[in-house]
Amino acid sequence: MRGKREINAVSRPVELVFHIVMILFCLLCIVPFIFVVIISFSSQDSIRQIGYAFVPTKWSLEAYDYIWKLGDQLWRSFFNSFFITVVGTLFSLLVTILYSYALFRPDFKYRKVFTFFCFFTMIFGGGLAPTYVVCKTVLGLSDSYAAIIVPMLLNPFNIIVMRTFFQSSVPGELIDAAAIDGSGEYNTLFKIIIPISKPGIATVGLLTALAYWNEWFIPMLYIKDAKYIPLQYLLMQMQTKVDFLVKNSSMIGAEAANIMSSLPQDSLRMALVVLIVVPIAFAYPFFQRYIISGLTIGSVKG
Repeated sequence: MRGKREINAVSRPVELVFHIVMILFCLLCIVPFIFVVIISFSSQDSIRQIGYAFVPTKWSLEAYDYIWKLGDQLWRSFFNSFFITVVGTLFSLLVTILYSYALFRPDFKYRKVFTFFCFFTMIFGGGLAPTYVVCKTVLGLSDSYAAIIVPMLLNPFNIIVMRTFFQSSVPGELIDAAAIDGSGEYNTLFKIIIPISKPGIATVGLLTALAYWNEWFIPMLYIKDAKYIPLQYLLMQMQTKVDFLVKNSSMIGAEAANIMSSLPQDSLRMALVVLIVVPIAFAYPFFQRYIISGLTIGSVKG
């Protein structure tokens, strides 16, 4: 009825305040990255004079020019990171879904055993040394894409998230009805469960893709051949070399010291951040609608 206040309605002033608060929160999230981008385009002389600023005294592309000089190795590393992220995420999702589905089914004979393995490995990790020995010696993982993909293939946290999603969004009656109609386990999983579990799969997929894209420590352990080096490890190597040259420039002569001191040390760091963040940021829109729809599961519908 007109004149009656709707349920959950708020007044215009309260709504305005809420919008202002959300805008400020969004700015707090966006402004730091914009600041990083600006610094990456600042000259090293400007940073020395006034420090980090939104408006530098001199704009420069020297940081990106320095990275561009990597040439073919830069594009090769971009391809490596993209390939590792896509293939690793797909295989990880497959293994995670299969494991989570087994834990989700109450009639699975070894459900408690596999649940114990999942929780135990999440709480008590094997440690760096045993993991390195198994991957390097037993599995022979070195100088290959598998050396980066396999160690991160299964994550106990993702298994728990996926299993919880199955329990909260997949009714048991649906599985019983599929079994009555003669559907097998694989047919039920891939044609019934997975299509209605896209929000959960998208969430786990995004977390996994971020982990693969940002990984540099595992390549440092297992990769020596330059053709398998991912982008993050390449940029990390470059930053380490620049820092070393700048810190030890006094030991290599005055003229060389002047050249080394002019290297874009600070702006280079920010340029590396931009190169790493921007590509993976484009992956978010592909997962966004599934993640948002996952947030509404279980909501009350009028």
